[in-house]
Amino acid sequence: MTYRESLQLQSGHLPVRQGHLTDFPRDPLGCMRSLHSEFGDIAVLEDQGKRIAFVFSPEYNRQVLSDSRTFHSQFFAIRGGRQSAQRRVTSGLLSMNGAEHRENRRVMMDVFSRRILPDYHSVICDLTTDLMSDWVTGQQRDLNCEMVDFMVRMTSALLFGIDDAHDALELGSMIDRWVRQNHEVGIGALVSAPQFPDSYEKLLADAEKLESSVQELIAAHKRQPTAAHRSDVLSLMFRAQKTNQQLTDEKLVGHAALTFAAAHLTTAHTLSWTLFLLAQHPEVMNRLAQELAAGTTGRHPTFAELESLTYLDWVIRESMRVLPASSYSQRVCAEAARLGPLSLSAGTPVIFSQYMTHHRPDLFESPDEFQPERWSEISPSAYEYLPFGAGPRMCIGAPLAMVELRTALAVMLKQFHFQMVPNTVVDGQIISTMLGPTTSVNAHLLNVSQSPQTVPVAGTVHSLMQMPASARPTTYQRAA
Repeated sequence: MTYRESLQLQSGHLPVRQGHLTDFPRDPLGCMRSLHSEFGDIAVLEDQGKRIAFVFSPEYNRQVLSDSRTFHSQFFAIRGGRQSAQRRVTSGLLSMNGAEHRENRRVMMDVFSRRILPDYHSVICDLTTDLMSDWVTGQQRDLNCEMVDFMVRMTSALLFGIDDAHDALELGSMIDRWVRQNHEVGIGALVSAPQFPDSYEKLLADAEKLESSVQELIAAHKRQPTAAHRSDVLSLMFRAQKTNQQLTDEKLVGHAALTFAAAHLTTAHTLSWTLFLLAQHPEVMNRLAQELAAGTTGRHPTFAELESLTYLDWVIRESMRVLPASSYSQRVCAEAARLGPLSLSAGTPVIFSQYMTHHRPDLFESPDEFQPERWSEISPSAYEYLPFGAGPRMCIGAPLAMVELRTALAVMLKQFHFQMVPNTVVDGQIISTMLGPTTSVNAHLLNVSQSPQTVPVAGTVHSLMQMPASARPTTYQRAA
């Protein structure tokens, strides 16, 4: 407990703000910044006796994330009735706790084992090449739209073996809508919002459609004669199912839906932000281009070559630090708990934030700036830098996500560089825990022999990080 928190406890003035819980999902970052500024590293938002607790420091991150007995994962607040599709499709690894979580994580760890990562290399290279098949130097492209569609196809191929672009986009769109509804309806249930009953019924109906689609996908996958020899995640789950009777078809539906939901948008947003940052930081792009030219051969770098690219890793790490796609998540008190000066009752949600932790000046010098070189000198702890979470529930797909990012970026940047369109508006917002662009990210395609130039852009990106001076909007633009 800090000295400030000790004084709060002694004086009886606890870090509690009376307000509306809906203030948080409406503007997560603004709410967290305000609470942190007023109360420090721990705070509570209270509304008619209902509470949400917030932690903002590595010490509290460690306490919450390392104690999986006291602080349970509850990725979805609305589980639905025991016989509902909503209950079944939310019954994946992200929603499990205790012995059930440990057993299922052990099975899934085998599925996501590092030894199978090289098997995905050629698929990622081929899909990235397909993405660029109609790209031409000089064209203008919306990097946000391109990366979201690309990662829907990538996730569909690597997780489910779906090769059809239409089917992949349809499934991805369905899961996106369902995840967003879960977060919106979850707050409605907590504060008894008047629109909750209608939203709840729609959520249950959409869960039935999603379950039906995933069940059809699983059935079709099992009928394929090559299923036993394929290396997509779903095929590996089928093989694990043969030796583990607890991995039922019903659990496969939950694992498949939640794995897709957790995977594709976070990686898509990371790609979009990284390409944007490279376009606006020419010195970084030039150094990375030199490393790619010296350390890789051919249009598709080998898996071994990619693992040796130190600066590429620094760029990815720094992108995920300054603009983390996963910007907050939550745990729920499984029992009454003491957290700093607070006594929390069972059922209280506890929010931890990657974004807030990554932007602490006591952890990272000039935390709002994009500086990949800082990684040559720093080695933050797992609770200071946590783009994939930390503790016993750290994201099981983190190694695969890093392979996707490293491979896709290298293949793209060996063929094209990117120049932001001057005076474009780049807005970013946290929606359903994820920080992503909410506008087009318009860029021109450059030949790899050309270096991008920093140009003025407008939008809320300037409130998320400190851009170079030459990127600041001019007076006639819409400011952030």
